[in-house]
Amino acid sequence: MVSIYGGTGFIGSKYHQMFGATIVNRESVVSPSNDLLYFISTTNNYNVFEQPLIDIETNLIHLIKVLNANKDRPITINFISSWFVYGDVPLPACEDSHCNPKGFYSITKKCAEDLLISYCQTFGINYRILRLSNVYGVGDKYSKKKNALQFLIDQVQQHNDISLYHNGEFIRDYLYVDDICRAIECIINKGELNTIYNIGSGIPYNFKDLIDIAIVRSKSKSQVKAIEPTEFHQLVQVKDMYLNTTKLQSLGFAPLISIDEGVEKLLNHSSQ
Repeated sequence: MVSIYGGTGFIGSKYHQMFGATIVNRESVVSPSNDLLYFISTTNNYNVFEQPLIDIETNLIHLIKVLNANKDRPITINFISSWFVYGDVPLPACEDSHCNPKGFYSITKKCAEDLLISYCQTFGINYRILRLSNVYGVGDKYSKKKNALQFLIDQVQQHNDISLYHNGEFIRDYLYVDDICRAIECIINKGELNTIYNIGSGIPYNFKDLIDIAIVRSKSKSQVKAIEPTEFHQLVQVKDMYLNTTKLQSLGFAPLISIDEGVEKLLNHSSQ
């Protein structure tokens, strides 16, 4: 049985629903099993304005507490990371690409990976690092800062005009949350130890194309206009990103939900 840290969040709760793992209370650090799935994390680069320490406290300090509490047992920790750790790299981003993260969230996620590897090597702990692409799906909390696709689809269905950086001409790698969870389960069951896996579709989606699909299918009156990215956005955000998923595919994983089906699910949910 897998023990989930951060099992009440969007992806963790979906994984629990699909595969029935044990959720560890946030205040607890000792795992009830030897297989750990670690989701605990902040979610964006904007905390620096109001809570400049929260990325450090959440992404680094709590992780070390969990590792230290379980280090004398034969555990395997499956650590959920993010494509944000890559920064600007040649695309598609590979697991061995040189990382140059931007912003507090991105930097602390990469630091967490490095601390995890060092700690595990020091104490003989097995690990896997799972770098997720953009995750989307019904039920996620969304805003301008997090899950922009779902936020904008909601705006489309309200017939509000849409403002897009670069006129939406940028690339992202999207994978529906159910497929994300299937990929995680596949790696836990079949993946090599002490290595890194990208989890994504491996497909470079043009963001404006996805918004156009939503506008057409919902018969929205929304108009798209281009705006310049803010200075902070340019400082911390990568314009284009998609992942090389060859290692994941070698385990036999293939997505079940296409981007068209995923957008349709979001449209149907938003219209209810």
